[in-house]
Amino acid sequence: MRPTLPWTHVDDHYIDGAWTVSAATARTDVVDPATEEVWGSVPDASDADLDSAMHAADRAFREGKWPRLTPSQRAEHLSRMADELERRSDLLAATISRENGSPLAETRGAAANAASILRYFAGLAPYLENDDVRPFPYTPGAESVVRRDPIGVCALIAPWNFPINLVVIKLAPALLAGCTVVVKPASGTPLSIRFVIEAAAAAGIPPGVVNLLTGTNRIGDALVRHPLTAKVAFTGSTPVGRKIAAACGELLRPVTLELGGKSSAIVLPDADLEAMSANLIRSCMRNTGQTCYISTRILAPAERYDEVVDMVTRTIADAKQGDPFDTDSVFGPVANRSQYDIVLSFLESARAEGARVTTGGCARPGKGFFIEPTVLADVTPQMRVSREEIFGPVITILRYDSVDEAIALANNTGFGLGGLVFSVDQAAALAVAERMDTGSVGINFFASNHNSPFGGRHDSGLGVEYGIEGLSAYITYKSIHRKGDSTE
Repeated sequence: MRPTLPWTHVDDHYIDGAWTVSAATARTDVVDPATEEVWGSVPDASDADLDSAMHAADRAFREGKWPRLTPSQRAEHLSRMADELERRSDLLAATISRENGSPLAETRGAAANAASILRYFAGLAPYLENDDVRPFPYTPGAESVVRRDPIGVCALIAPWNFPINLVVIKLAPALLAGCTVVVKPASGTPLSIRFVIEAAAAAGIPPGVVNLLTGTNRIGDALVRHPLTAKVAFTGSTPVGRKIAAACGELLRPVTLELGGKSSAIVLPDADLEAMSANLIRSCMRNTGQTCYISTRILAPAERYDEVVDMVTRTIADAKQGDPFDTDSVFGPVANRSQYDIVLSFLESARAEGARVTTGGCARPGKGFFIEPTVLADVTPQMRVSREEIFGPVITILRYDSVDEAIALANNTGFGLGGLVFSVDQAAALAVAERMDTGSVGINFFASNHNSPFGGRHDSGLGVEYGIEGLSAYITYKSIHRKGDSTE
């Protein structure tokens, strides 16, 4: 049974501290992927809406108090915002599950995780407040004071798979730095983000600092190129990321891009397969396989290949796929019709190229964009399912004969976002992890650490999020050179 939600068919954007009726006539439907029901809709922002939001953010940056508060004062607002978001946890979770089909087992953690990100960045306020004074190396008595200024108006463009947390990992550092923002959610998940906006307003963040526009990719393109945009942060597909990178390069505009992945889990010969099973779904098929960093390519040693295939098959087959609102559902539907068709085309190509389906492999009959969680064995590096990001409930298992070959296989895609090594020997696992050409590697598990940079190499993106490094993406530096007494 679907709960009653506070927002379904809405007519407004959030601009300059108020819900403002859109000037647009075009609308975007919101579809429940588990039932194919159109249950909501939002306005597709007009050029006038876009200009209003951008000018509101620009005024708040140039004339408002937000950039002029101390970092600690801004941090207090972020902490209050975290509290407000947690108060909205249940309705937020239900809205996400209706938008993208993620099971409640996943979405019930969204508010708490977003709140923890806000609190983490609030804790970095002292980093911005401490003066950074650096002496000239060859000029006695001369020094530079390095100031960390907010970069300006930021366009934050989010994907549909984690529609809250992948906004907040951009929003929190931008706000702490003193920036103002315009948020553009994915067209399929435009309603859950309203809880974040509501929490920001309840926390006392001033008008114009946080603005929200909904609509299609056209709005994202316009945001990237708007003359008032000082910085772009985007999470999404590599093809779209390339277009954004090209536009930002042309405009000399700073950009952070967190893009696709094709990550590998290297199973070393001594791996504990029972322990691996306990971490498999979270690390290799989280959110019905719709997670950028998960290791959907499992590289198994030839001498244990059949054991690994049996364990992976059993683990995936035993996990329930069902209605996202059933609390015991592990897997839900694919998030939208387009992605559903893409995943089915991958399965068709896998069969044609000789992969062996050990569980799943088909669309589930009836309503909804359900594709059975699938394990493909006997996959070779040349197959399409081995080379391209599927972004659905599909795991591939490849065979290797030596550790050197496993590392070469892990590094033979154009991506470089995540990765895993399974082994009981921590030293051996670390040695393998250090040779993997990727932004993050987990040993026997994978998780994002708010205190550690997360980003991709190669086709997986530019720049990082999380950590001091993620905060630095929203800062522009100024060096003030001076001689004489430096006492203040």
